[in-house]
Amino acid sequence: MEVFTPKETVIELDKYIIGQDQAKRSVAIALRNRWRRQQVPKELRDEIVPKNIIMIGPTGVGKTEIARRLARLANSPFLKVEATKFTEVGYVGRDVESMIRDLTELAVGMTKKDEQENVKGKAKEVSEERLLDLLLPKKKEEIDEEEEEKDKLLEVVKVEKLDTLSTREKLRRMLRQGKLDERYVELEVSSSNMPMVEIFSSAGLEEMEFNVKEAFGNMFPSKKKSRRVKIPEAMDIIFQEESQRLIDMDKVVEQAIRITEQNGIIFLDELDKVAGSESSYGQDVSREGVQRDLLPVVEGSTVTTKYGMVKTDHILFIAAGAFNVSKPSDLLPELQGRFPIRVELDSLSMEDFVRILTEPKNALIIQYKALLATEEIELIFEDAAINEIAGIASRVNESMENIGARRLHTVMEKLVDEISFDAPDMTEKSVTITKKYVGDKLEDILEDENLSRYIL
Repeated sequence: MEVFTPKETVIELDKYIIGQDQAKRSVAIALRNRWRRQQVPKELRDEIVPKNIIMIGPTGVGKTEIARRLARLANSPFLKVEATKFTEVGYVGRDVESMIRDLTELAVGMTKKDEQENVKGKAKEVSEERLLDLLLPKKKEEIDEEEEEKDKLLEVVKVEKLDTLSTREKLRRMLRQGKLDERYVELEVSSSNMPMVEIFSSAGLEEMEFNVKEAFGNMFPSKKKSRRVKIPEAMDIIFQEESQRLIDMDKVVEQAIRITEQNGIIFLDELDKVAGSESSYGQDVSREGVQRDLLPVVEGSTVTTKYGMVKTDHILFIAAGAFNVSKPSDLLPELQGRFPIRVELDSLSMEDFVRILTEPKNALIIQYKALLATEEIELIFEDAAINEIAGIASRVNESMENIGARRLHTVMEKLVDEISFDAPDMTEKSVTITKKYVGDKLEDILEDENLSRYIL
């Protein structure tokens, strides 16, 4: 895993996220502190807990994107959950511990993928041998009339006067060169007839479902069924089977649990929606209960998963919320104490919108240009047009709900709507978006506030 300094982390985040320097600094320090903790003596290492972060800011300013990009940089298991999805114990819905189970599942998938990469060479060799066994009969006289494909194959490689070994090598060469790609082979694949089961339980739902599936799995063992597939598809199926066999799943699970405990990142969105409320009935009744259930998980507890026990002491929690109705101080005092770092994100200005449209690696204008390039349409944006798009998005945010950078998506989609529709039939292969074009397309929407509410 590549280790970034805080400055390098901020530079990487700058490639995708405009502004929000303070938030980037905070997450960069949190990421570096993880590496620092691994370097201190073991007896002190367990005492150092992560400094969880609360990001405060309106929707669409980059809270989720910062957390997601950070996890990608750190190559860590990352899970985004919404606090509003959880209910306190006793209510129907997801329990808070399920996010740790989901995070562990993600870590197992990541680790398994890495292990598959490690055994890729060996799996490919074994897969090739198995495929050659399917293609090559042991004796030519064993071939009956129904196996015409194999007869043709033997004629192609001219094996009348060759022994089995040289025939196999010729087949191997043809297989690698792709000359056999259009041929079919009979392949036996596993077919499970296990029925679909839904489990309703207030707690430990995933664990219970897993145990039921195992029980049914023993009652309904997997059966083999024969499939006739082309050689490339057969190679993929056999490769997956062999990769699975070569992987030591006990080692994968052990490593995944360690990665979850030491490197896991959970992005807890909409935390403000479960903050204190004066209401004591309806959907608000369980809000404080969700906070109480969150508390032990964030503080550090042991959660039972189908892969074993997972400690949450060193998982990094990044919470976020608009906090326009409630305040961070409305949270339970104990929960506030587990989020010592608070960062306020700025609302986006017109200048920020201009930068968002042009600067990031995944900038919206780059995306639309690439999409239309598939239809051989060259899309050209004049600087004045980009400024106009940013200005309109900014004005709409001011006159209606402020949804931040997401407003640019709605404005851009409306702007290129006609070009996107007509692109396959257009004879003119170059389209220039001017300031006038932007005005003509979007001016009437801005004038009619009700219509703009509907569309934007």
